[in-house]
Amino acid sequence: MRKLLLNKWSILLLLIIAGGGGYFYWQKSHQSPAAERYKTQAVEFGDVNQTVSANGTINPVVLVNVGTQVSGTVKKLYVDFNGHVTKGQVLMELDSSLFQAQAKQSEANVANAQATLELATANEARARSLYAKEYVSKQELDQATQAMKSAHAQVALARAQLEKDRTNLSYTVIRSPVSGVVVAREVDVGQTVAASFQTPTLFKIAQDLTQMQIDSSFAEADIGSIKEGQAVRFTVDAFSSRSFKGSVRQVRLNPTTLQNVVTYDVVVAVANPEQILMPGMTAYVNIVVAERKNVLLIPNAALRFKPQDAAEKPAKRNGKGRGQGKGKDEKREGPSGTVYVLAGNQLKPVKVKTGVTDNRFTEVLDDSLKDGDQVVVEDAQAAGPAVTGQPPSTLRMRMF
Repeated sequence: MRKLLLNKWSILLLLIIAGGGGYFYWQKSHQSPAAERYKTQAVEFGDVNQTVSANGTINPVVLVNVGTQVSGTVKKLYVDFNGHVTKGQVLMELDSSLFQAQAKQSEANVANAQATLELATANEARARSLYAKEYVSKQELDQATQAMKSAHAQVALARAQLEKDRTNLSYTVIRSPVSGVVVAREVDVGQTVAASFQTPTLFKIAQDLTQMQIDSSFAEADIGSIKEGQAVRFTVDAFSSRSFKGSVRQVRLNPTTLQNVVTYDVVVAVANPEQILMPGMTAYVNIVVAERKNVLLIPNAALRFKPQDAAEKPAKRNGKGRGQGKGKDEKREGPSGTVYVLAGNQLKPVKVKTGVTDNRFTEVLDDSLKDGDQVVVEDAQAAGPAVTGQPPSTLRMRMF
């Protein structure tokens, strides 16, 4: 009985071994060849541009806020939105009744002071003549001289007040300080404007809409690669299918900090001969910070690709329990990555030194690859992230 039971177990073991071997042989024979399993793409020469991006607002290069130095009620308006104006052109008038009355009062004060001066001058001349004949004392002559000088001062004071009142009267007529286009009108007829504490804004005039600028904010991580004169491309929502050109005109040194994020204002000069770019439009700006011509390029998908069965190796640790760092020579080599090429029916890793990238292709700086080499960009049998060239998930089922 014991021998029969032993034979049964032996037969069962042989069947398990045979079944496992058969399954392994079937899996091996039905595995797709590497050339069919992996999708590859050729390494080739081409041009690559590296850019940094941000949003900005289109504004006129010169935008003048026209205000008033005197208070009053708006009497007449001569221009409206989008109106073209020239320098010195009348834009509006304030009610000038009070200012005219004040100017007339000052004119009367000037006439009164002038009459007083004439009398004081005659008295001084008479006193000097009498003093020469010793009919008046020296004190009386000095008093006449002082009265004449005081009358001169009163005339100057009255004339200054008249000039002030006439200037305020002229301020009731608002004129354009520049030639341009009215982009905003802030007042209406009958409205009272007060200039007691702060000059009110009446109009906004853009000096030249054929030359615009984009005020954009770039993060401090990108600002080091932005220089004046660099080429800029941008789009706006109003013309989403069209790309516009510009150039960096200024990188302003004044930082802006919002929620611990530091940004810098970059001014982009834009030509607008068609005047289709309007003030206030949002621009999506791309600045070319690096450009390479006729260099060896690899697709970024190849740099992201990892074999499905590639296991992450744990970092080596030294006696202090810290990860062992790279040597000094390796640190100076710059950024690098690993791509895979087909060697027979196997994947062969190739380490490459990388340079400029435009998020689709990356420049190869060493001679590890040559023109025409096929690099793996996708595993057709992989599921999930590996299909798009992303590293496969490291999630594993835990057995209890």
